[in-house]
Amino acid sequence: MTPALPAPHIRPLAPHDDLERLTALIHAAYAPHASKGLRYWATHQTVEDTAKRLASGLALVVEIEGDYAATATLRGPQPDSKVALYRDSSVWSITQFCVAPWFKGQGLGKLLHTELLDRARSAGAATLALDTAQPAHALIAMYESWGYRVVGECDWRPLTNYTSVLMARAVTPPMPEHR
Repeated sequence: MTPALPAPHIRPLAPHDDLERLTALIHAAYAPHASKGLRYWATHQTVEDTAKRLASGLALVVEIEGDYAATATLRGPQPDSKVALYRDSSVWSITQFCVAPWFKGQGLGKLLHTELLDRARSAGAATLALDTAQPAHALIAMYESWGYRVVGECDWRPLTNYTSVLMARAVTPPMPEHR
């Protein structure tokens, strides 16, 4: 029997956060993709890249007992994006979504995604979108299980070495609680 996971704490990135440690977490989380030949930006980004990507929206950090466990950035509409979906004023997007390998399989990704969805909803988003490598079938299936569907593709080369699928889902109000 697996011991219970200590309570995770989800919070916005803070000035005291260690970007070197967060970059190491991101590299570790994306390493399995790199081993399959997928060159996600997150597999090789610098600490400076991490800082820029975290600053591109609302960066969230998940901590467990003081250890970084996951991170993601929620971005509002991006009027200058080369991707039309991301330019749409009602679309918010997720980038750099990852869970540390030593915390995978414990529901942290879904927990973090729920927080991102709630924050997008609170900000007035109608749609939440993301992109991932076309060959990353397991990731695509996970996102589909969270309500996303493939709506197009984009190409981030030379930062990556593959075509990405664009995925989106409606940001619907939470279901009312029945008492």
